[in-house]
Amino acid sequence: MAKKRTNVIPIIEDARHPARYRMLVGMVDVIFSDVAQPDQARILALNASYFLKNGGHFVISIKANCIDSTMPAEAVFASEVEKLKADQFKPSEQVTLEPFERDHACVVGGYRMPKKQKGTS
Repeated sequence: MAKKRTNVIPIIEDARHPARYRMLVGMVDVIFSDVAQPDQARILALNASYFLKNGGHFVISIKANCIDSTMPAEAVFASEVEKLKADQFKPSEQVTLEPFERDHACVVGGYRMPKKQKGTS
């Protein structure tokens, strides 16, 4: 995909250490995170703090079993969304990927969204 879309930058590096690749990437409008790790919300937040513009957007693929296989998937999804909110993300939509992928969800939203201005009339 990156060959056809010059504004897509794949990063082949450990996402837990964005300082290692910070010189390769400037600020971006969107981060897509698909890292099957127990701390994937933290990884997204860390990378967003380095690279995602204020008012930018995110997409995260959440794999419940990679986070906590003892909890119901919906509880894991809710917990991850709360973690995102605590890190200045504003989730706008959550979609489960059933029946295509079991116990997976995709969450999209904004990051450090500007406050809406009240109209002056």
